[in-house]
Amino acid sequence: MVTDWPETEETARPRQGDGLLGTVLKGAVAGAAAMWVLDRVDWAMWDAEASETRAETRRVRPGGLDPAHVAANRITGAFGKELNPSQPHPAGIALHYAFGMVPTIAYALLRHRYPVVAAGGGVGFGLAATVIEDEGMNPLLGLAAPPQDYPWQDHARAVVAHVVLGVVAEGVLRALDGPPGKPKRIVA
Repeated sequence: MVTDWPETEETARPRQGDGLLGTVLKGAVAGAAAMWVLDRVDWAMWDAEASETRAETRRVRPGGLDPAHVAANRITGAFGKELNPSQPHPAGIALHYAFGMVPTIAYALLRHRYPVVAAGGGVGFGLAATVIEDEGMNPLLGLAAPPQDYPWQDHARAVVAHVVLGVVAEGVLRALDGPPGKPKRIVA
């Protein structure tokens, strides 16, 4: 038997059948799609930057590498191996996608339980990703130089790219949630 959820704020929650695994899978799909779009936006902005700005960004990056490739090179180095080429390399690209998918999975798990998380259609998620990951964790873990070492254009590009990530992630999650309206639950 199928019944309507009660008319409360709880009607925004995911469908009963999604469960933890379903929500994790939705988050992974949304994260992968959002990272793919983020890359296109980021690369377009990178290509439009002055060559001096790009050179300065490369100069301050550890080993001249992006954070995912720094991590991939460290991991393989711990096993006595060396990535060749050091960038781009499938291991670095896989970590890059993981760096976007893991937070998107967390976002997917939180957005229905705490609707404020999804306020702004993913913009807040994108801004949080910029601050927490790019400006915080990457430098803290030595995957990037301290934020003040980068040119301002690098920060602006990161904000735009991560806002795109958040908006695309939210859009994909909404599409995967199905059409709007009252979710149904199955009662035995």
